Amino acid sequence: MKDLSWLTAQPVAHRGYHDMNHAIWENTLSAFSRAVENGFAIECDLQYTADSVPVVFHDDDMQRLCGIKGDIRAKTAGELGLITIGGTADKIPTLGQLLRLVKGRVPIVLELKGRKGDDEGFADAVLEALESYDGPVALMSFDHWLLKDLKAQDPPYPVGLTAGGNQPEQFSVHEDAMQLGLDFISYFYADLPNSFISKERSLGRPILTWTVRDQAGVDYTYAHADQMTFEGFEPKERLIA
Repeated sequence: MKDLSWLTAQPVAHRGYHDMNHAIWENTLSAFSRAVENGFAIECDLQYTADSVPVVFHDDDMQRLCGIKGDIRAKTAGELGLITIGGTADKIPTLGQLLRLVKGRVPIVLELKGRKGDDEGFADAVLEALESYDGPVALMSFDHWLLKDLKAQDPPYPVGLTAGGNQPEQFSVHEDAMQLGLDFISYFYADLPNSFISKERSLGRPILTWTVRDQAGVDYTYAHADQMTFEGFEPKERLIA
C-alpha cells in the first residue's frame, strides 16, 4: 500500500483557508496563499470549461460567488479569468495557476465536480495539468465515472472517494466505488462512525472528514477518522498528535 502519511499530516483547509467569504473568498488564489502561509493542506474543487481547461470553482452556476448568472462550463478559461469573485481582486483561477502558486509547499487535494454525460476528457485534462508538478497531490470525487476515468490512466497520485451517508444501501454504492482500487476516503464527519468506514480503516485506508466548522467537529473527527477538512476557524493544533 502507498505511503499516504502526508495526506493526514496536517488539517486540510476546505476550498483554501478563506474567511467564510468576508474578505478572502473560497477557491481563490488569496485563500490558497493563506493556507500555504499557515501550513495547512489545501482542498479545492475543479470544474471543466468550454475549452477543456480545469478551473478551480465549486458551483455549477456563477451567481453565488460572482454575482452573475451563467453556467461555469459554458465559459472558456480565458473568459473566467476576467470574472471577479465576491467583488474582490481575485478572479476564477485555473488549476495551472493554483499549481504555480503552491509549488509543492503543502499537499493539495483536488475534488473533481462531475456532470454525468458531459465529462469526456475532464480526468485526462487534470492529469495533463499535473504532469510537470512536483509536490504532493491527491484526487477525489463523488462521481464514480470520474473515479473510473482517473484510475484507467493509472495515475501516480492517490485517488479517493468523496462520500457521506450512514445507510446500508449507501454503503453498497460506496463499496462498488472502492472496487476501482481507491486509496483513501473523504467522508461527512456527522455520518461517522459506521461499518463502511470502520472496515476501510481496518484495511489501512486514510479517512478525511468534511466539513468541520467547530471544536466539537475536530474532536469527533479525531475520534473516528485520521484528519479533517475544515473551514471558518483556526485549528488549535495544526499537526495531528
